[in-house]
Amino acid sequence: MDPKDATPPDAPVDEAPRPEKRPSPRAVPDAAAPTSAQKRAASPTKSPAAKRTPAAKRTPAAKRSATGAAPATAAPARGRTRPKDHVHDVVVVGGGPSGSSCAYWLADAGWDVAVVEKKQFPREKTCGDGLTPRAVRQLADMGLEEALAGSHRFTGLRSCGWGLVLEMPWPAHPVFPPYGCTITRHDLDALVAERAAKAGAVVHQHTEALEPLLADASGSAGTPRVAPPGASLPECGGVVVRDVGTGVTREVRGRYVVVADGSNSRIGRALGTTRQRGYPLGMALRGYYRSPRHDDPYIESHLDIRDAAGDVVPGYGWIFPLGDGRVNVGVGLLSTDERWKGVNTSRLMEAFVAGAPASWELSEETSCGPPTGGKLPMSFGVVPHTGPNVLVIGDASGAINPFNGEGIAYGYETGRLAAASLSEALAGDGSAGVGRYEERLEAGYRDYYRVGRAFVRLISNPAAMHWCVSVGMRSEAFMSQLMRIMANLMRPGTPGAAELGYDALVRIAELVPEQVAALLA
Repeated sequence: MDPKDATPPDAPVDEAPRPEKRPSPRAVPDAAAPTSAQKRAASPTKSPAAKRTPAAKRTPAAKRSATGAAPATAAPARGRTRPKDHVHDVVVVGGGPSGSSCAYWLADAGWDVAVVEKKQFPREKTCGDGLTPRAVRQLADMGLEEALAGSHRFTGLRSCGWGLVLEMPWPAHPVFPPYGCTITRHDLDALVAERAAKAGAVVHQHTEALEPLLADASGSAGTPRVAPPGASLPECGGVVVRDVGTGVTREVRGRYVVVADGSNSRIGRALGTTRQRGYPLGMALRGYYRSPRHDDPYIESHLDIRDAAGDVVPGYGWIFPLGDGRVNVGVGLLSTDERWKGVNTSRLMEAFVAGAPASWELSEETSCGPPTGGKLPMSFGVVPHTGPNVLVIGDASGAINPFNGEGIAYGYETGRLAAASLSEALAGDGSAGVGRYEERLEAGYRDYYRVGRAFVRLISNPAAMHWCVSVGMRSEAFMSQLMRIMANLMRPGTPGAAELGYDALVRIAELVPEQVAALLA
């Protein structure tokens, strides 16, 4: 969609100036899930965003963003402030990938949206900093592809294991571009939050959400909403927030509330979300290093990372070039049980750095600082996802891909799916619209994540892990098709090897109950 002029978010309370009269809200384009994304074909050489936004119509603000300038360095926005008793259409808790995506799509459609973000943009965030073609596609749809011009573009994956190395370009796809990008979350999240503000969202920065308002979410007396089928989160009228700078607390109220506050999800847990213990849980640690290979055209994945005893553990190590003199280096563990609870990720990281190819020049001397990390719930392992007027998205819902630990793309996608559902709810469908969010998740991810959970159980077995990797690495054709599956780049309606193999895995997963599969792992 065409960019709109607005002042970027800076002040924690003030909002960017808006026109006195906004056009009537409209439906949010529902093109995030794999089942609907195929309806829009993207050229491999020219993105949808480039076609929609001719250079002659780009605004000065959009040009400044494209240079990579941090949006939060602009002068604080000073516009009219909402009255204290104002009730927004939607309050989004969290301004990361999922929250800012949801806010952008809702605001762009004309709805009154407020985002509550604890930090001030730009801010550091622990992440691998890699954007796959799925993530690039979502950013392009938000009109941000040109803002990535200063980031490092990579053309594929270099897979390493048991002394073997394979370089595999991203597979061709009718919807997703044949490249990815690396950009720090410090820069990326600020760009997307700025985009949401330009679309009309109110972004409250340095504003910490303390607790949900468990009251009539309409802001006035009335009949409580009926929960959509399967929903069990309570109705929520907004959140109590605290200004980080002043310590002053107040309420931010909304007709609907979106929980997008990350994997630790303070507001989600307060509302009643819990992690399903049998679902995959990732543990990751990453740090930055200076490297002469900072502009390598491939991101690199090592499939045979080992613990202190020299045993292979389920997961992988990565080296992602950033193109600015640095590389992002990390290790990630994947498991569905307590088998790997005792693994020390700091020592695992040290061992990986020490054993990395010498050409990267990773060492204590080239380290840019101590590594940081955290736990990552996967495969929508956090439930419930909805309440009468509440939706949980992104990492707060455990939306991370269990095959590869990717979270950014699925944050953007679930944010967009939530926006589509809330747009319908606000337009008059109410709880039925909210319920369609769960339906969209089922249609887009149920089978894929079910197969992903089986994959994690398989690689949690050391013998199976060794056999799969050591045998698979000897076949470039096999690994290329596996890459298509693991990156979720299958082509609907195309009878290729990856698609046929994936369809067979889906049928097996449907026949074997997950409880039985867990016992066999």
